[in-house]
Amino acid sequence: MSLEGQSLALLDASGGVIVRYPVSTALNGVGEQDGSGCTPRGEHYIRAMIGSGLPANTVFRARRPTGEIYRPELAASYPGRDWILSRILWLCGLEPGKNRGDSVDTFRRFIYIHGTPDTEPMGLALSHGCVRMRNTDVIELFDCARPGMPVTIR
Repeated sequence: MSLEGQSLALLDASGGVIVRYPVSTALNGVGEQDGSGCTPRGEHYIRAMIGSGLPANTVFRARRPTGEIYRPELAASYPGRDWILSRILWLCGLEPGKNRGDSVDTFRRFIYIHGTPDTEPMGLALSHGCVRMRNTDVIELFDCARPGMPVTIR
């Protein structure tokens, strides 16, 4: 994943790009500190995958589906809410002291790759620390991913 390019690439076994997706990472930039609102860098893996088989635009709170489907009328009821939609790929850091453990732990910071409303721009750093994707893209990625799959954020 390229923070500078605001893109995520799915690679094949030899490192070739299968597909590249536009993303939106943290408005606060890069960083690993808990509470920073930054996107953590380094080597990670997918620790958990949430949302398999659920409809596109399923709304999640605390990693659980609320039973709601995102739509503009629902959004109007919750202005300023950071919407987590469709699928969640929950990341875990692999580098002790950098993105794993103590106050820099990606997993304990609840850093995900997740869907966001289609009205949110991609290619611009606007998230609260997570990696936002278009709902169709995150569903496609989810269907190709597996727990334990490596994720590099640079």
